[in-house]
Amino acid sequence: MSSSFVVACVGKPSAGKSSFLNAVSDAVAKVGNYPFTTIEPNKGVAYYKVLPNALAEGWHIIILINRFQKEHLCKPRHGKCIMGNRYIPIQMLDVAGLVPGASEGKGLGNQFLDDLRHASVLVHVVDASGSTNEKGEATVGYDPSNDIKWLISEIHAWIFNNLKKNWPNVVRRHNAKSSTLEETLQNQWSGYGATPLHTIKVLVLLSGKIPENISIWDDTSLNCLVETFIKVRFPMIIALNKADLTESNHYIENLYNLYPEYTMIVCSALAETFLRKLDKQGFLAYVDGTDTFYTLDNAELVPKGYNKPMKELDERTKSRLEKVQDLVLYRFGNTGVQEVIQSAVELGDMIPVYPVSNINNFTSGDQYVFRDVILTHSSTRIKDISRKIGAINFTSVVTIGNVQISDFCLFLDRMSHAGSGLYMNFIILSEQNN
Repeated sequence: MSSSFVVACVGKPSAGKSSFLNAVSDAVAKVGNYPFTTIEPNKGVAYYKVLPNALAEGWHIIILINRFQKEHLCKPRHGKCIMGNRYIPIQMLDVAGLVPGASEGKGLGNQFLDDLRHASVLVHVVDASGSTNEKGEATVGYDPSNDIKWLISEIHAWIFNNLKKNWPNVVRRHNAKSSTLEETLQNQWSGYGATPLHTIKVLVLLSGKIPENISIWDDTSLNCLVETFIKVRFPMIIALNKADLTESNHYIENLYNLYPEYTMIVCSALAETFLRKLDKQGFLAYVDGTDTFYTLDNAELVPKGYNKPMKELDERTKSRLEKVQDLVLYRFGNTGVQEVIQSAVELGDMIPVYPVSNINNFTSGDQYVFRDVILTHSSTRIKDISRKIGAINFTSVVTIGNVQISDFCLFLDRMSHAGSGLYMNFIILSEQNN
């Protein structure tokens, strides 16, 4: 089952965007230490790892799979199940590198900004080692905090300039048609992939900060409007890449202090790629998102569910693994790559939804459990979810403690409140029996 949720890797050339995409997904993007290696956007599929939730109160998909010894039956149609852990596919996009002046058409700016329209969440991949300048050229001692500042400025200038040049006509049309502010702004923002929900959130956040009468809005009001819109429409995570380079030590703490409003995650795409490659080749069992991997030397400790035979490592590879442990895993707890994906899904406020035909054994017409899953925004109503999965006629919504089994059931994997809709753990949606 598909989802429209898309995570876009953005940043300057040579910051490691393509390397990050390759590390976290099935993509094989071209990588090069020179500007504009990426011309057309690269696409890939990453995997969101469903983690136990504090709100689940014991009822959680991972707990269910293991409690009822269903690991061998966890074979999803989309995604994967490893050691009892469910992985949900996420669309990834690596867009062309951005340089200062992109909003004026410099570099590949126009293409970059146009690609952003498809993104749900942005991951700004920053070269935290300071080894590339603002143009993506090799250097020494460049301050990466500059990259965060100007990337945000370029996105702001792109939207502000588009809005500003047509603003007098927007105001006249607004007054002539007696439109609501929501209608007028939504009409201006639809080209950026904004939904009415985005517009409503912007207006709520701006309440009392700018005049209600748009006829008297000046540049200050428009800048405030655009700044708020960007935060709502393009939520962003900062991925401090190249943490395996010792030069990054000089900048990481400063970046956290300068931009406390952003989620920042230290990562090493290079280390993640190396570990995944060895895992795929059968030299180790890597538990992604952790500092743990198993080799032939401690194969007896491998968790249940890993069934591949392991090969002997040569001394050179063992030495490289020790460096990965010392420079990345032991210092930061993991490579940070999987953590970025986890954070992107949470920042996008997405919820896993599992349609099943039988709530007692979690199957859907065959012996396998949790075969299907979709990611949906927490604001999605039950009736909208039913349309997505083709369950048009339903009669009731019940909890797992008061199950009403019919021809079709679905439940949500976490609790959240959204508007007048309430989603509880394992809400059940039943189709009407015919």
